[in-house]
Amino acid sequence: MKVLSLLALTSIANIVSAQNSTASLPSLNSTLANNGTRRVRYDTGTYGPEVEEVHYFYDQWPIGLAVSSTGRIFTCYTRGSYAYTLGEVVNTTAERAYPSQELNTPPSGLYSTINGIQFGSNDPNYFISVQALFVTPDDTLWVLDTGRPTINASEAPSMPYAVPGGPKLVSINLSNDSISRTYTFPPDVHFPDSYMNDLRFDMRENVTESGGGIAYIVDSSNEGRTGFIMINLGTGESWRHLTQHPSTLRGYADVPSYQGIPFYYRSLGMPVGYQQEGLDGAELSQYGDVMYYSPLTSNYLYSIETSYLRDSPSNGSLATIRAFNNVKNLGQRGGDANGFSGDSLGNVYMLMPEQNAIYIYNSTTLETVPYVRDPRILWPDSANAGFDGYLYFTINQLPYQADWNYGVDRREYPGLILRSRMPDGASKNLLLGSGGSGSGNATSG
Repeated sequence: MKVLSLLALTSIANIVSAQNSTASLPSLNSTLANNGTRRVRYDTGTYGPEVEEVHYFYDQWPIGLAVSSTGRIFTCYTRGSYAYTLGEVVNTTAERAYPSQELNTPPSGLYSTINGIQFGSNDPNYFISVQALFVTPDDTLWVLDTGRPTINASEAPSMPYAVPGGPKLVSINLSNDSISRTYTFPPDVHFPDSYMNDLRFDMRENVTESGGGIAYIVDSSNEGRTGFIMINLGTGESWRHLTQHPSTLRGYADVPSYQGIPFYYRSLGMPVGYQQEGLDGAELSQYGDVMYYSPLTSNYLYSIETSYLRDSPSNGSLATIRAFNNVKNLGQRGGDANGFSGDSLGNVYMLMPEQNAIYIYNSTTLETVPYVRDPRILWPDSANAGFDGYLYFTINQLPYQADWNYGVDRREYPGLILRSRMPDGASKNLLLGSGGSGSGNATSG
């Protein structure tokens, strides 16, 4: 038998140390316990840090959330029959329309019908159907409005086509709750069947020539062209990359399991089918140089250096090809994943609805590791790394909604906002928040 050298032992110790650098993460065995007279081993259904119940929803099912530096919690709800689409939590069991009910009510209505075809509102001054929220380190609330409300949500739902002006990104100054800027999109960037799903920011002055920062937006359209939309926040210019790249497309014939039951898509007037969700989760690396992302119905995680996403096609004819050629497949991660979040230590949190869990992708060890698992995590939809060191996430029981179950709504109130302490003293990533806010050619709010 060979004797290991001191150098080899040191190398092994370093590898073990790196793999266990996230000290509070659970080991595999922490999901199991023994019980009964014969010490029968069973799955506890839990691991990780304590899961705390922060808020209960009784009126509207939540989608996105964002938490400010002062602890204000904002939520959004995709518009169907709901009274408002953007809200603020006011106590443990109630929310209110934010900034006001008036701004949640387009005067001409949520949509119109022309020659039998439905079109969403084109009003840039009112919220139509908000899908995602984000608070940047300067305590600005960013609101992503798809411009595509759901019609007849209680029957066979439909979604009108987007009209320029309706889909928008809105920034709100939380010091006085007023709209600062509104960014809209040209028709060659946001298509009529686009569906903006989530957003991330790098506000550092050196990421754009204008010094105003950049927004990365996920277009997860089921019926259209998936990809990333970027906005130069200083100039208002927007562009696309990775449109219909294979890494952004939904997995073929995906059959996930929720609470141990194989899931097929069952919509009124349609044959039994498969869940069809393309590009969904997206998160920046700690220093903003890499974007991690994946489709919802896929077991694979992908990445691309953000320099390729920031390169506007107007700067050169090869920008689109360069982006296409520089996507990396990081391999399988252990299941389908929904929304992502990230923290100050570079952890990428992936919401795992099949496992009632949240995983972390560790870019140092190149592995997916467990973070938290709990039976209350019935479809974690959005997550937010808080300034206070907690990861906040919404629970909305999405697989039980009427649209996926022949029109029968099987969800049971309340929906939830949960939170868990992030590992190793992590908090919100402030590195991407320095720099000026810029001005430019954005539409005034």
